[in-house]
Amino acid sequence: MNIAGTIDRPFTHDPKKQAPMKPSTSELTSSVIEDVTTTGATDSRQNRTREMQLIQEALARAHMHDRLHEAERERRALRLAAARRMQRRAERASLRARRALAMAVMQ
Repeated sequence: MNIAGTIDRPFTHDPKKQAPMKPSTSELTSSVIEDVTTTGATDSRQNRTREMQLIQEALARAHMHDRLHEAERERRALRLAAARRMQRRAERASLRARRALAMAVMQ
């Protein structure tokens, strides 16, 4: 079944395999623009594809950058909380030692 596609339902979606657009024969030949080669269209299509891929990569890179900074901030916050806990523990131990020394001196 070899059926040519329509505008709504093209035979193929690959632009390289589609028939090139031809100027209508009813127009005057002087007003007809020369046929453009498909290499320019292919190059621009590849550039668009490359640009779209680069946009996705840039978004992913920015997302990972944000996630790394968020993780680093969280690690800093955890280290600060642990340091404060250790400082309070050291202060309590120092107070216990001073009390013990004072009790020993008084006896």
